[in-house]
Amino acid sequence: MRPRTRALVLSTALLLSGGGTLGTAEAAGTGGAVKRTAECQGDWLPATPTGPDVMAGQVSFLDLPAVKVGRDVDWRTDPYRNRSWSMVFHSLRWMGRLVADYETNGDRAYLERATEIARDWVKDNPRRGGGSPYAWQEHPIALRAPALVCLSKHVKESWLTKSLAEHAAMLSDPKLYEKGHNHGIDQDIALLGIGCRYGREAWTSLAIRRLTETVELDVDSQGALREQAPRYAVYVHDRLKVAMDNIEACGRKVPSAIERRWEALKTFVAHSTQPNGFMVPIGDGGADVRPAGYDTPKKTVKVYRNGYVYGRTDWGKPESAFYSVRFGPGTKYHGHEDHLGVTYYAQGRDVLVDVGFHSYEDNAYRHWTMSPEAHNVPVVAGARFRPRAATALTKSSVKDGRQSFRLTDRAYGVPRTRSVLVNHGEDVMAVLDTVPPGSKVRSLWHFSADLSVVSNGGGQVVVKDKTGWKATLVQLAMPSCKAVGGQKVVRGSSSPFQGWVSPAYLKKQAAPAVVSPDVAGGLLTVVVPGTGAPSVSCSGGKVTLETSGGAVSFRAAGTTLS
Repeated sequence: MRPRTRALVLSTALLLSGGGTLGTAEAAGTGGAVKRTAECQGDWLPATPTGPDVMAGQVSFLDLPAVKVGRDVDWRTDPYRNRSWSMVFHSLRWMGRLVADYETNGDRAYLERATEIARDWVKDNPRRGGGSPYAWQEHPIALRAPALVCLSKHVKESWLTKSLAEHAAMLSDPKLYEKGHNHGIDQDIALLGIGCRYGREAWTSLAIRRLTETVELDVDSQGALREQAPRYAVYVHDRLKVAMDNIEACGRKVPSAIERRWEALKTFVAHSTQPNGFMVPIGDGGADVRPAGYDTPKKTVKVYRNGYVYGRTDWGKPESAFYSVRFGPGTKYHGHEDHLGVTYYAQGRDVLVDVGFHSYEDNAYRHWTMSPEAHNVPVVAGARFRPRAATALTKSSVKDGRQSFRLTDRAYGVPRTRSVLVNHGEDVMAVLDTVPPGSKVRSLWHFSADLSVVSNGGGQVVVKDKTGWKATLVQLAMPSCKAVGGQKVVRGSSSPFQGWVSPAYLKKQAAPAVVSPDVAGGLLTVVVPGTGAPSVSCSGGKVTLETSGGAVSFRAAGTTLS
């Protein structure tokens, strides 16, 4: 007998001896009120499909049209060729919805159908092959286990007890464990649930120990999520609350390290949220994510060592200015190749945006959204891009009305340096990109889909929205301070991809992108919200421009803006 097979047999025997009684399906209540259980009433329950939907034989996930699955479910169903859809399908949380509804409505048909679905899944998806390729992937296992634990509160049958033991064995396997990742947190919640349900101390202790280690890897001491997509901080924060509640319900003490990182996540989520209430769509983060219930921090500017600068003029005012700057460790998990990238929100509007998150599908558009060309970054012309390069923040200055930052890396084999200056009051963002002698730099700028280009000439691109509000992008060669013309405006191109944003999952929308010409030395880009005709002048390294609110001056010297 192989070691993992022996471990599974022992786990099954231990679980059966620890409370998994055999017999037919048995409801906690018949013809009257059914006892509501914590295992079945948690926030893991999906909003869709509803109980009546499932009883009618149809399921809907990810806002995609409902799919008829019928009485005898075909577990290889994959109507949209969508990996996320299949993962949710095999999580069986939609089956758990029936059990939760049964606890509320007392309708035994709901429990019987849930039992039928789960039994059919177990029969048709043996762990050693023959079922769907998604059935025993690590994340569906983790999400499915709580649904089966919920069912076990009302059903006492050997097939279910044995399946939960098999799930626990898989969840315990270090080769399948996603340490330092949100999937690992889900795995620990699942293993904790099975261990607590059946009194298996070894599983419970392992889950709590691993969870502590994973949280300290996934969330740094500042509260920044290391998965490189801020919207996952909302998911991790929510799941850690579930984990902590479950640990306490199991009669165990929540490790203080978990509590500290959970608290620190709150300010990271808040700083990652724009004045319009939506999270800045960095990495695999949709532009439609709107967190709620997070306290407002005191600081308006925050530098996170793991690769984020967030700044704003005020909290709680939609008209406030906001910006983000990316740097830090090389790309991993849910990150994109967005280092040195910026976003800019001003005067109640998205101005410079990240292209955002479309889906996890393995296609050309998804790969483009992850590439440098889908972000507001400098590109070294003619040089080969080196993925997963780290970027250093080498200088910063934070004052009430103005902040500046300098970043550098070798993502193209030679140093590329970007300095970012943001002026508040009279809103201005200035960005200076420099490369060594012998190289040329090109920069890309993605505007909100709400904006359209009204003019392009003389080194200035003017955009406006439907109300007539305007913003201007100005480009100058440095140190000569001469206007750089020849900007290319792209909107909705697919060969190659350029000029798109993704406002929500599986959605894309044409939006203006500005691609500069290749420039030797330094390229200064100034974005001026609120005007379509800013005057710009230079003298001795001092740049002065007129905004809608008045004059703004700053210095551009070498690789630094101040």
